[in-house]
Amino acid sequence: MAPPYDVRAAVEDLGKNMLAGSNARDALRELLQRGVGDRPGLAQLREQLRRRREELRRRGNLGGAVDRARGQLDQALALERDQLAREDTEDARFAELELDTLPDSVAQAMQSLTNYAWHSPEAKELYDQINAGLRDEILNHQFDGLKDALQNRDPQQMQALQEMMQDLNELLSAHARGEDTDEQFADFMDKHGDYFPDDPKNVDELIDQLAQRQAETERLLRSLSPEQRAELMSLMQQALQDAGLAEQMEQLGKNLQSLRPGMMRGRPIEGTGDEPLGYGEATGMMGELSDIDALEQQLSQQHMGSTLDDVDVDALERQLGSQATAHLRALRELEQELERQGWLRRDGSALKLTPKALRQLGEATLRRIFADLEAGRAGDHDDQRVGAADERTGAYLPWTFGTEQPIDAVRTVTNSVLRRAGSGDDGGPRLHVDDFVIAETERRTQAAVALCVDLSFSMVQQERWEPMKQTALALAHLIETRYRQDALEIIGFNLMARRLSALELAEIEPEWVQGTNLEHALVLAGRHVRRHPEAEPIILVVTDGEPTAHLVNGEPWFEYPPSPDCVRSTVAQVDALARYGVTLNIFRLGSDPGLERFIDALARRAGGRVLAPSLEHLGQYVVSDYLRARTGRR
Repeated sequence: MAPPYDVRAAVEDLGKNMLAGSNARDALRELLQRGVGDRPGLAQLREQLRRRREELRRRGNLGGAVDRARGQLDQALALERDQLAREDTEDARFAELELDTLPDSVAQAMQSLTNYAWHSPEAKELYDQINAGLRDEILNHQFDGLKDALQNRDPQQMQALQEMMQDLNELLSAHARGEDTDEQFADFMDKHGDYFPDDPKNVDELIDQLAQRQAETERLLRSLSPEQRAELMSLMQQALQDAGLAEQMEQLGKNLQSLRPGMMRGRPIEGTGDEPLGYGEATGMMGELSDIDALEQQLSQQHMGSTLDDVDVDALERQLGSQATAHLRALRELEQELERQGWLRRDGSALKLTPKALRQLGEATLRRIFADLEAGRAGDHDDQRVGAADERTGAYLPWTFGTEQPIDAVRTVTNSVLRRAGSGDDGGPRLHVDDFVIAETERRTQAAVALCVDLSFSMVQQERWEPMKQTALALAHLIETRYRQDALEIIGFNLMARRLSALELAEIEPEWVQGTNLEHALVLAGRHVRRHPEAEPIILVVTDGEPTAHLVNGEPWFEYPPSPDCVRSTVAQVDALARYGVTLNIFRLGSDPGLERFIDALARRAGGRVLAPSLEHLGQYVVSDYLRARTGRR
């Protein structure tokens, strides 16, 4: 029943990427690329594919088809010369002269020998094998079902092959013109289906299969030097011409090029091995390289809406083996589990965090903060009680493992009885883990807390974005779970200020916006604390810059360096909050002297404090200050 990974650990890792500024989709992609625990991620699989590509490149020389034809031709000519030397005739001397004047080009020499009257039967047979062998490799690569026909050399079968090629080109031409070819395709497969053992279900599948093979041939030709390419193309043309197929194969190539132009753009590659590869071996190598290119693209997960279901598992196993596919399936299960268990949700093409995931992130961040606080300092330890005064609110909270509050026995047994009665079970009482509850209590002191966080781009540039988000989420989780009577509002500000839920803050991405509108943030914070007149008013500000924007007739106005009007507007809001009795504490990030002087002046006017924590201790400072302020210890 256990998932392949610790899903909670994966959620925390996912959340860490989001807090650093990524959206949920990018954070998930980064997690899958890196892997979780001791299991490799997609990046490591892509590295294995890169090594596999290098291994293929070292397999042999792509120009081997030409070299092999040259070797066979040299052998045939040697046999022929030996035979001619044994003949004392004018025809033999004339034949020797003809052989001595053959072009250096293999393809041109083969063409010149088309009508040559061979004297050695062995040489003639070897010469014929050059054309027949290359022709068979070309056709067998393009059509899987030709092996028997090519081996038997049956003239009737070769005639049937020519008819199939003609019918195929007529089908593809009709499809390219936009005609309805369903019936024509069915007739074609009834007549020639043996040539296509992969059994394509429609015209498009047939075209995809043929275009893939054609693309491998095109990529091979582009990977050769100009001289090798010209030689091989001439040899291919001659081999097919002898079988009466050159024209049909040329037409097939044009049809596939027009129907699937995008498939013919594979990158050329250099074969660095010494062993010459025949045409079939070279095109097979191109097919494997095409698999690798496609797999690398699938594993990169760069396309919008892409998932691991897009990865061709069969191709991955062919290239990297069963262990790689096991790792992929585990990552795929993780991706599915994150959604199935309710940690992530899809909103159209977008991926979003769920409240459940947000609570997990907040709890994890809060644990880290409390672990770093001194246990002996009042209010700074991990207080598991919901309320210090232990006054019951009348509500109950689910019991969870590790909770130190006592279980409410009466309510727990009541839950068990009600559950069993609802299910029709009339047996004796049996407790289920979901029956256990603890009584909720509350503190006498309530607080209205406004946390104002700077969202200006300098927070990203100076790597302050993630600590700021972690701090806000930890504080939100602390209030939601242990100080439920307190009212928290998170306010983000750059050129303008806006209220944010904890979930919105977790998912917010950096914006290239100039402006730090502290005035507007304080306006919204003041409205929040005034809505709770019975509570202790607390405003906490996290910022790394002087105010450079303020509201003019309800519209934001940016000016740098800060204008006198901007400073006056900000100070006016601070004075109004001070008169209301707000605890205003500012957490200054950065050491700019101008910022330091301005923030100190604001704190003095408000009777608050300025704290300048390091980034790694920001969360500890904010949480501790909140705990101190809500108890009246300013």
